[in-house]
Amino acid sequence: MSIKPLVILPDPLLRQVSEPVANIDSRIKDLARDMFETMYDAPGIGLAAIQVGVPLRLLVIDLAREDEPKQPQVFINPQIVESSDERSVYEEGCLSIPDYYAEVERPANVRVQFIDGNGKDQEILADGLLATCLQHEIDHLNGVLFIDHISKLKRDMVVKKFKKLARDRAPAV
Repeated sequence: MSIKPLVILPDPLLRQVSEPVANIDSRIKDLARDMFETMYDAPGIGLAAIQVGVPLRLLVIDLAREDEPKQPQVFINPQIVESSDERSVYEEGCLSIPDYYAEVERPANVRVQFIDGNGKDQEILADGLLATCLQHEIDHLNGVLFIDHISKLKRDMVVKKFKKLARDRAPAV
């Protein structure tokens, strides 16, 4: 297992739509393990494969608190099949947009169909933080970032800041 480098805004890879996982083989299982290691190291509670540079429809989530045993969950080819009309607001952050947080309104409940890490078809009705996290990570698989759910003014400011940071980090030629 290894910690993968995170793809950071404004990298255009974050806007790419990820491809479905065709075959759950050792490569996919290794990638999921690496993603958990990367997510725990960051630290975060969710990570999409595109955030480590792999455009596949795979995400990992673990909502356990620091003092609780780990509860890793793997979602392969997840899709939201139903969303509630009821809304909830959470302050979201993203490992690909470090140190920026904003309140985002999303459906309070979602029904998600997916394949688990063992290759079994699953369906989950999620609410609370899990619903928010699933929507956030599935957005990544579709090239959507949480800042797309905030005002254009705030989003433009964030993008401008990260473009400047990327220029400042770039090696001189």
